[in-house]
Amino acid sequence: MIGHMDILNGIVLGLQVASDPTNILFCLVGCLVGTLVGVLPGLGPTATIAILLPLTFGLPPVTGLITLAGIYYGAQYGGSTTSILLRLPGEASSVVTVIDGHAMTRNGRGGAALTIAALASFLAGTIGTFFMAAFAPVLAVAVLKFGAPEYFMLMFLGLITSVVLAQGSVLRALAMIMLGLLLGLAGTDVNSGQYRFDFGFYELLNGVPFVPVVVGLFGIADILVALERAVKDEAPPVVHRISSLWPTKEEARRATPAAFRGTVIGLVLGLLPGGGALLSSFMAYTVEKRFSKTPEKFGTGMVEGVAAPEAANNSGAQTAFLPLLTLGIPSNAIMALMVGAMMVHGIVPGPRIMTNQPDLFWGLIASMWIGNLMLLVINLPLVGIWVQLLKIRYQFLFPTILVVSIIGIYGVEFTTFDVYLTAIFGLLGYFLHKCRCEPAPLILAFVLGPMMEEYFRRSMLVARGDMSIFITHPISLAMLVVTIGLLLSLLFPFIQSFRQKAFAE
Repeated sequence: MIGHMDILNGIVLGLQVASDPTNILFCLVGCLVGTLVGVLPGLGPTATIAILLPLTFGLPPVTGLITLAGIYYGAQYGGSTTSILLRLPGEASSVVTVIDGHAMTRNGRGGAALTIAALASFLAGTIGTFFMAAFAPVLAVAVLKFGAPEYFMLMFLGLITSVVLAQGSVLRALAMIMLGLLLGLAGTDVNSGQYRFDFGFYELLNGVPFVPVVVGLFGIADILVALERAVKDEAPPVVHRISSLWPTKEEARRATPAAFRGTVIGLVLGLLPGGGALLSSFMAYTVEKRFSKTPEKFGTGMVEGVAAPEAANNSGAQTAFLPLLTLGIPSNAIMALMVGAMMVHGIVPGPRIMTNQPDLFWGLIASMWIGNLMLLVINLPLVGIWVQLLKIRYQFLFPTILVVSIIGIYGVEFTTFDVYLTAIFGLLGYFLHKCRCEPAPLILAFVLGPMMEEYFRRSMLVARGDMSIFITHPISLAMLVVTIGLLLSLLFPFIQSFRQKAFAE
């Protein structure tokens, strides 16, 4: 069993790794880029991590992952800045912050709203880091008892949960998962050595390359969608004057408990596949509104409506790393990109990371707290600069982003095939957006597909083709029951109306 001293030693090791000057520099770069991405509407953290992924391959594994993590939670911060000041959510999980955050700006309390958002996020990040440090080792030890049937069923449960929690139509989410699994099957069969779905291209013998898929589906597709919007919407954003950055005592008194409640909601929902920051922020806002003595005032500038969702999306963003580091299973599209980055560096995500590469495991956790502290320091003084950046027309930004993407793609394998593949997936991503299909379940299935196939085949080899192995193992059976329960829950009117309300809000 993991003792308190082991966790304490791990935290000390993590702080030593994270406070290395190179790691601190790249953590700062990641946080700044993430904030910039969160501020600029039309380019989310998924697209940015996808575009910048190839540039981190030249770095040591720990430094590369710390940079990508910095971009991820930096975007959670940056998205709140434009939500509050301009009613432009730069990032999906900041949509809920718009409701009361922008109302506070119109009331002349924009500066206070920004400070509350930043402090709530820092509080959530600090608690999230300690939560991960405490529970990751325990979870990693428990998972070492898993065999092939348990791993297969866990991944299957993850995919089904992402369907239940996906935005919009369940059928579309299922279609995306099937497409992702099919893409993951391309390449050489591990057992027989047969070539599958390679269409005569020797470049596909090792499977469909990860980086062109994510850069195309998220980066290029996002650029095409944003350009289409930019052509339609020519009006520059109206910038309100920023008031004093300090909240009043009354605002602080009401915001503090809301931030704590939001943090707890984020800690729990961040662990769910497909949940993460987006669902956490919505749920925190709903809870505050439900338990408030004056729910009718929400939407008119209530500090609880800023503190709770901001704390929830930040703690949800951090605990999403827990299933990745302990189970090796990504809980959302960004975590799937992290798995891809780990695999490119030759790291197999899962419970053995903690024992085989403790510097990476603890360094990444400690860097999250340092990154959150950096974000607090760099965000509030630079608010003016971030707002000025919004005056840059997107038509001038996109060629730069496109060039960086293509250089990054070409630089991974030095083959033009990957560039063509990126263009194809970019068009596919644009087409999926037009059909209102979320690409996130596709990426999750694409990453998990090959691992699921491997664990399924291992299970069948052990059981000599007997499918009852998934029922005779208690842990596997429990996960199968939960999976069936989730699928059946979609038939209940209450769950259907909850999903519609959740994503309508």
